[in-house]
Amino acid sequence: MPIATVNPANGETLRTFDALGEAEIEQKLDAADTAFRQYRTTGFDERAGLLNLAAGLLDEDVQDIARTMTTEMGKPVKAARAEAAKCAKAMRWYAAHAEELLADEHPPADDVQDSGASRAFVRYRPLGAVLAVMPWNFPLWQVVRFAAPALMAGNVGLLKHASNVPQTAMYLEGLFRRAGFPAGCFQTLLVGSGAVESILRDRRVAAATLTGSEPAGRSVASIAGDEVKRTVLELGGSDPYLVMPSADVARAARTAVTARVQNNGQSCIAAKRFIVHTEVYDEFAERFTVGMRGLTVGDPLQESTDVGPLSSEQGRADLEELVDDAVRKGARVLCGGGRPDDLGPELERGWFYAPTVLTGITTGMRIHREETFGPVATLYRVEGLDEAVALANDSPFGLSSNVWTRDADEARRCVRDLEAGGVFFNGMTASHPALPFGGVKRSGYGRELSGHGIREFCNATTVWYGPDPVGATS
Repeated sequence: MPIATVNPANGETLRTFDALGEAEIEQKLDAADTAFRQYRTTGFDERAGLLNLAAGLLDEDVQDIARTMTTEMGKPVKAARAEAAKCAKAMRWYAAHAEELLADEHPPADDVQDSGASRAFVRYRPLGAVLAVMPWNFPLWQVVRFAAPALMAGNVGLLKHASNVPQTAMYLEGLFRRAGFPAGCFQTLLVGSGAVESILRDRRVAAATLTGSEPAGRSVASIAGDEVKRTVLELGGSDPYLVMPSADVARAARTAVTARVQNNGQSCIAAKRFIVHTEVYDEFAERFTVGMRGLTVGDPLQESTDVGPLSSEQGRADLEELVDDAVRKGARVLCGGGRPDDLGPELERGWFYAPTVLTGITTGMRIHREETFGPVATLYRVEGLDEAVALANDSPFGLSSNVWTRDADEARRCVRDLEAGGVFFNGMTASHPALPFGGVKRSGYGRELSGHGIREFCNATTVWYGPDPVGATS
């Protein structure tokens, strides 16, 4: 895949980039290694000052970087601005909290004494250069939620971004450089996927994090395992959205529309499978379908647009295959089901797909097992909570889940039984710097964000002092 900005709203190639050669990659790796040796010795106050400066610059750049993201991957520009603001918020959160999240841990005095130590504690130390293989769908947020904690922990970052968002990738390197981070602390590698293995195997790269497809995750995990290097993987999801009889059905349906079509439906944590109790199914289905049908599809640079194009022509073709397979096997289309036909000549070459609701889904349909990365929802009717949970868990993925209920016992059972990295009640799944983010099963392993995320790429070092004094013990 060429490294290029191609506007998905009209298919126009706006800018292309040459991939780095071997000598240039070597220079980048050497710069990262050199930077880490010095940067690891800086204090939290210095790192926080730099990260806060980066957040301030991002606030100033919000209009320009939002337009860049929209032009490169098609998200509505109002969503792009919100993404940039969220990134600045996460930077400030880690700047404020990293020191306490990585504070020395002191075991109980009795245990210290029993170990034969006069003093013992755990200290978190950075690992080194972390390779981040990132996707296009949240081209700023996916990177910042790795970079902010990694940099605050004293690590340095190497970004291999998706090939269709090169200008966003270069912006990020420039942002951290303008904020004053030492040269080599955060670098963008304009390379294709074929270069990832040799970079990850390089001794100067300590660990890797990947958000993307399951095949990409398997590849990176296999290489890292062979090199005995730590990884964090977030590989997508097919999140269930359960609606029970006690729910506020009108609010659940309104929220469901946003939960499904956020980022043009191209979100790992977007609700995709809507599992509704039969007592409220008809009401929910009607409200949800009306909401999906009423969305404005069009130019993502227009403020009135709710749903823009998919990021690539291949992405739309993949979505069409899933929908067509389901319809051939008996699924019923409540709305959408194809390309919109009223966008006008300027957008006719864009990769748009109409917001779609399908019902009558069976286990023999591909859409029942595979992730739909676009504005397509599948709607299921169930007789009770047991059936709802069983259907929710009948997926190879387990990223997050949504449950609408006012019944405390139902809530407890869902927390206990849903196979997911998150359970969100009476609202839609969202990421926040203070809450761990990640999945189970084929959605990956490890966690981003919160204290869990910042400690993923740290060495938990046991420090033990014997009975003989050695002077300072910090």
